[in-house]
Parts: sequence; C-alpha cells; structure tokens
Amino acid sequence: MLATLTLFLGLPLTLATKPPSCAPLIPITFDNTTVPWLLGQWFYIAGASRYPPHLEEMRAVTFEAFSFSPGSHEDELDITEIIRMNETCVVKNSSKVQVVHQNSTLIHVDNNMVASMARLIQSDKDLLILNHINIDFPSLSLSARTPNVSKEHMEEFKAHLHCLGFTEEDVFYTSREHACPLPGKQTGEGNAVPVPQMG
Repeated sequence: MLATLTLFLGLPLTLATKPPSCAPLIPITFDNTTVPWLLGQWFYIAGASRYPPHLEEMRAVTFEAFSFSPGSHEDELDITEIIRMNETCVVKNSSKVQVVHQNSTLIHVDNNMVASMARLIQSDKDLLILNHINIDFPSLSLSARTPNVSKEHMEEFKAHLHCLGFTEEDVFYTSREHACPLPGKQTGEGNAVPVPQMG
C-alpha cells in the first residue's frame, strides 16, 4: 500500500506503508473439553494450499460435510465424510483422527494409512480453522458447524490466508449447487455451503 505525502516544498513523496502485522498462527490449547467439543457434524467451507496433492483434491471437492464420533480410545475420533468429488457423492467412514493433547495437534490417518497433522486455529467454538503442519507448504482450511459463516468469521479466515501469502485465486470454496444429501436431511434442506467472495 502506498501513501503519498506532500512535503513543505509542494513535492509529492511516496512512502511504502506496511500491511497490518501478521501474528503467528497460534493453536488453541487442548484440554479435557476438546474432544467433546469436536464431536458432531461440520461443513467444509474453504481451503488453500501450496502442496500439490492437497491442491489436486481441493480442485475436485465441491462439497464436504463430515462428523466426528467417539473412537475406540479416549483420544481417538472416528470420522465420517460425505464428499462430492467432481460429479460424484462419496461417503467415507473408515478414517480416524488422533487428538494429541501435548502439542494440541490433530492427526488424521486416511484409508491408505497416510497421516496428516494439523493444528486448530480459531476464535469461535463453531469454527474449525486448521493449519496443516506436517508438510513444507502452507495449507489452511475452514470448516464450521453450519453451512454458512458470518462475514466476520470469513474475514478472520481471509486474514490468516493473507498472512500465509495466499491470494483470492489460491482459495477453493465449496458450493451450494453441489451439496450431497446428508443423513437425516432431504436434499435442499440447507445442507449446502455458499460461495463467498474475498474482497
């Protein structure tokens, strides 16, 4: 951002002004309320990544809802995902998430036994902003308890994206036109996600 000042001689002087400072992405500290809080349904809303395999998946996913349920161990969660990839709705229910309290990390193990790690960054109990950390590329995703997020929550997510060097073109959003039917809901019952605009 540039600011133009006029000196006492009447000559313009252009100075570079700094963008707002970017604080480090500090994860929330897990405690004995973390696992119960994570349980239940979430809607994936947006994500950005510089990691090629994540980029490929983000391009293909046009809708995703997922839910956490208690696993076979105290700090393990089962995850069921309902995903529209390209034109097909797929249900996945065989992956697990480990909750590591010591460093406030979630470890997701997929069906191919590939693990990915993320830290939870958020300021609201109904948001799930994940900073994916086991790769050398920035990666951030936004999920929420409802299919819609407030303008303030979207602005918070955009600020994190900006601080990681992402632009509007780097962000992939899910869309209400591509919603899959959810268990217990009929198609079109508000189970889709709008396409927000970064501005």
